[in-house]
Amino acid sequence: MNEFSGTKRVGIIGAGIAGLAAAYDLTRQGCAVTIFEGAPVAGGLASGFKADTWQWPLERFYHHLFTSDSDIIRLTQEIGCQDLLIFRRPITSMWYQGKPYAFDSPLRLLAFPHLDWPNKFRMGFVFAYLRYVGKNWRAFEQTTSHAWLDRWMGPRGYNMLWRPMLEGKFGDHYQEVNLAWFWARIVKRSPRLGYFQGGFQAFVDALVARVTAQGAVVHLDSRVTNVRPAANRTLIVSHDRGEDTFDAVIATVSPSQMAALAPDLPAAYLGQLGQLKSMGAVVMTLALKHSLMQDTYWLNIPKAEGFPFLALVEHTNYMETTHYGGDHIIYLGDYLDPTHRYFSLSDQELLAVFLPALARINPDFRPDWVREAWVHKATYAQPVPPVNYSAMIPPLQTPIPGLFFASMSQVYPWDRGTNYAVEIGRRVAQQVQLSALN
Repeated sequence: MNEFSGTKRVGIIGAGIAGLAAAYDLTRQGCAVTIFEGAPVAGGLASGFKADTWQWPLERFYHHLFTSDSDIIRLTQEIGCQDLLIFRRPITSMWYQGKPYAFDSPLRLLAFPHLDWPNKFRMGFVFAYLRYVGKNWRAFEQTTSHAWLDRWMGPRGYNMLWRPMLEGKFGDHYQEVNLAWFWARIVKRSPRLGYFQGGFQAFVDALVARVTAQGAVVHLDSRVTNVRPAANRTLIVSHDRGEDTFDAVIATVSPSQMAALAPDLPAAYLGQLGQLKSMGAVVMTLALKHSLMQDTYWLNIPKAEGFPFLALVEHTNYMETTHYGGDHIIYLGDYLDPTHRYFSLSDQELLAVFLPALARINPDFRPDWVREAWVHKATYAQPVPPVNYSAMIPPLQTPIPGLFFASMSQVYPWDRGTNYAVEIGRRVAQQVQLSALN
């Protein structure tokens, strides 16, 4: 038996939503939990920032929920902040040949004027099959989205609308992405989208307050540099503040960070980590004096249109400008290979690249509309799931006793997001508890 003596001491690397969700369950079970977060604020990719004139903070990387996001909605209810949730139905559009087309319902697909009726019905049949009939995602991971959609949706509809989405999301890897990933997006998406009063940071802060009330210690600005096995099947965590010993450690970091933190992992497990590909994200947020788009909240932009970004999100066409001091908030975002030049550009250099494109969206736009700009970058933001990806995913429990790895690369077949951060955080917490009995 490998039983912890006394109270289980659990270290968690990362105060993102996965780490906090794990801490919530573990502290409820009586574990002594310490969380290490390298950033000055909790929340990970869902963390926020705030201008002096704003009432609410804003996510560094745009976020919303779907009505099907049951894990995070349930956790919100458990910690008593369900009153923060807002669900609305904003307009999602696709840019095509110089114009936005609303594209968030079957009726709007039928109204799209650039696709003939046979192809519209063919596309509708494919979506209906994926959403209501095709439930075996493991069969879907045997083929790529590119090959399957081109065959069954037809080259015209696929190349016009969905291939650009895959290219924008995955760049040169778009032909590698398996159909299970596309299926999961069709099954889980909803026209009504959720947000928190006070932004996602309000939910994160409520979760931090709960886990600390339950006994967890949260160290911000505390970067972990190494995890290594020690005597008596314990683990030593080295960090900016020194070293601590734990009975179990959960790392909620990227695969490459995991490999660097725990070089004592067996070569086979390190090899699994090294196989996992991902895209990074570069997001510019602008506070404008005027609205850029009249109604659209989310505008998908095909790369073939020549824009320097993939998505244009006017957040204040979803949440009122009064929460942001009257500013009209837009995001300009792109998923990119981590070696892309955008990651090395300064904020001003990136602004010079992005800003001219806004006049294509609204000819009235002028650079003096911009009151302030912020740029946020993450080299690990979107896993790339190829054929048979489930066989590539490393298990949550690593071969080092007591060491666990929980990342967005392991929420498959679901797409990365706050809902699945909650799910994997609670799942790994359960495995930590079960490991004490084996």
